[in-house]
Parts: sequence; C-alpha cells; structure tokens
Amino acid sequence: MDVSLTDLLTRIADALDRLAPAAPAPLDLSVAEGFIWQPAERRLVPVPHIARLPIGLIQGVDHQKRIILENTARFARGLPANNAMLWGARGMGKSSLVKAAHAAVAAQSRAGGVSPFKLIEIHRDDLKTLPDLLNLLRGRPERSVVLCDDLSFEKEDADYKALKSVLDGGIEGRPDNVLFYATSNRRHLMARDMIDNERATAINPGEAVEEKVSLSDRFGLWIGFHNCDQPTFFAMIEGYAAALKLPIETEALRAGAVEWSVTRGGRSGRVAWQYIQETAGRLGVTIPGNLD
Repeated sequence: MDVSLTDLLTRIADALDRLAPAAPAPLDLSVAEGFIWQPAERRLVPVPHIARLPIGLIQGVDHQKRIILENTARFARGLPANNAMLWGARGMGKSSLVKAAHAAVAAQSRAGGVSPFKLIEIHRDDLKTLPDLLNLLRGRPERSVVLCDDLSFEKEDADYKALKSVLDGGIEGRPDNVLFYATSNRRHLMARDMIDNERATAINPGEAVEEKVSLSDRFGLWIGFHNCDQPTFFAMIEGYAAALKLPIETEALRAGAVEWSVTRGGRSGRVAWQYIQETAGRLGVTIPGNLD
C-alpha cells in the first residue's frame, strides 16, 4: 500500500509527540503552606503537614526570635525585608525557628486577608537550580520564604556562585515576593581549615578567599546562635513539659535532664526535645505529630 508523504510525516509527528515529556502541571500553591523544590521535575511538591513547633515553645533564643519574626512579618505584609542567615551552634533551633516564624506569620496573614504566605525548602545540593525556582515564583500573588537548611560549601564547590548571584540580585533582581533564609553551623559557610589552606597556598591570600567568605556578607541579617547554659536548658524542658502536661515534678524533671545532657555530651534545644520525648514515652504520654 502506498503511503503518502503527508501521512508519513503525520505519523512521525504523532510518534514524537508521544515520546516528548508531558508538560508540567500548572503551579498551584493553594494546596498547602509548605513545599519542597524538585528541580529534576521542575515542580514544587506539597507538604501537607510541616514538621514544626509553636513559636512559644522555642526557648533560649528570644533575641533571635524577635529579629526573625519582625523581618518575616514585614515581608509578608509587602514591606522591605532582608535575606537572613542563621548560623551557630548545632541543635539550637535555627531551622525550627524559621518554620515556627512562618507558621505564626502565615496565621496572621490568613486572619488579615493579605497575600497567602508559603514556605519552600530547597536542598543544599540543588542550589544551582535556585534561579529556576525564583523564576517559577516570580510575579505570583503568593509571598514565599525559601529555606536552605544546613548550608555550607566545600573546596572546589562552585554552587556558591549561583547563590551569590541570587543574593546580589543580578540583572532581574530578587523577586519582590520571595525571601531567602539559610541555616548553617559555619559563620562564613566554609570550614576554618579550608579558609586557612586557601590563604596559605594562594599568591594573593586575601583575594583567594574573599569571594567565598564574602558570600555571608550578602545576607542582610546575620543571626548567631550559641550553646545554651543550664538555666536556659531547664527553661526549654520545662516549657515542653508544661505544653505536653507531663505528670512529673520539676525536681525530677531537672535531675533527669542533667543526666540526659551528660550522656549526650552537651546541652541544646535538640537535646532538650530528645529528653522530653524519652520522658513522655516513659510516662505513657503521646506527643502529637504537630503541636501548633
């Protein structure tokens, strides 16, 4: 049977259409308050329930809490706000504070009838695709905080250039409806031995590390977190115990907390929460999946 050239071309076009990847679904941010960026699929995956604590339960970081809450609230209202880096001691609630601040401000936004307020997480290894994410969000009615948790850079890691470009604004500038928050255990986002090694081996030691070290200067807010003392540690566990209504005397709670912190090798918000989980389990008290 003879096949016309037109029929043949039509069949080839149909086959190519079937092989072509499906067009991404339209972006719908109304389905959740939290999302995770999936760059391979160029889409945002909804998070039905964000794992977070109420802002009032985060103890020992009152100054940091006030700064992040005020900055986040201004941004949600459409006022100028700064990108922020939360750096310092492990387990002191850096990412927990960002998520709790988002929850508090999002509740205010809903009550006040202002633009929907979203929290979007981007993984450290996906930072090179951050410009793609920002372009996806640019011009949308929702206002969003993009969070990168545990941010740091190793030697020969060029992803910092993508982040630096975003923080500097580039030609397009950071979208007015997007704010960037990062947490890190390192003040300058590089290990100290890496900085020292760069200085020791470079022709011009100052210029060798300036570009990488100066990345942290691009954040308008630098918020430090430090190891907590024992009174602050007690305030943390007592706040948790009160919120969960644990049936235990304060003296026994504190004695157990001291022993727990010794076995864990230090005190922090994370250690306090782990102790509370242990204590609640022993007392037969169930901890809700979400406390807020």
